[in-house]
Amino acid sequence: MSDTRRRSMLGHIAIFASAFFIYLSAVAIRWSESYVEIHPSFFLFSRYLLGFLTVAAVLLVERRRPEPRRLPLIMGRTITNVLAVFFLYKAVTVTTVAEANILNMTHPLFIALLSWIFFKNQRDLVTIVFVMVAWVGVFLILAPGKMEINLNNLWGLASGFSAAFAIMLLRQARQHDDSETILYYMFGIGTLIIFILFPDKIHIPNKTEFYYLFLCAGFGVAAQFLLTYGFRYVTAVEGSIISSTRILMAALLGPVIAYEEMLGIYGWIGTILIFTANAFLAVRKAAY
Repeated sequence: MSDTRRRSMLGHIAIFASAFFIYLSAVAIRWSESYVEIHPSFFLFSRYLLGFLTVAAVLLVERRRPEPRRLPLIMGRTITNVLAVFFLYKAVTVTTVAEANILNMTHPLFIALLSWIFFKNQRDLVTIVFVMVAWVGVFLILAPGKMEINLNNLWGLASGFSAAFAIMLLRQARQHDDSETILYYMFGIGTLIIFILFPDKIHIPNKTEFYYLFLCAGFGVAAQFLLTYGFRYVTAVEGSIISSTRILMAALLGPVIAYEEMLGIYGWIGTILIFTANAFLAVRKAAY
């Protein structure tokens, strides 16, 4: 096997593992509910703090100082990413892990809609038709079976909406700064923002709290580094499609890992529509 092919294979594995670890990060919150009561902001704070310490250690070993060229872009990325992850974690506490993850993965749909609204050269009729069909899937997740919207699922949808802006800003930031610099400031500034917003929710954890906080944060930070590594060796289309497998993971593994009921027929139809649309959008974008 050639070195290029080996790296490509490792890249694919890294992105798939990243999707799985993001899912496990949310599952850790569900596991904790039987033993401790932890606010989503504390999980978020732990994830950002561990991420900051990890990136700082990497830069220290490399003897490199993070010098941002476009700090406003990184600030925008930080704020939107904090919102996206907080909304995801909040959704896990009030809905199911499956619904929260599936709705979080609607961000490609929001990106397509925003691009269609703000950029005339990206107004593609076929794309918008696929997006509209996918929104039928979103509705089936929001209102499974009874056709009555569960308002708690709006947390998951808000996560997807925030993530769309976070990804768009990340793409802009990467044109000027490397991944480690972006992560250093994102995690560092994000940690301060969360502490300022939720000072009464953050405290010295006991052993049980620390275990679940570290579990959630560890999976989340590992996912971030695996994703960064993976995208170095695979195409954007491959990476986007593999990342979207988290939708299927959440639907399939809910009963096994998160101890949740299996999605109903409407939920499965919605899941497949969203996944198919995400894969189509990734391929369509590469064609332009």
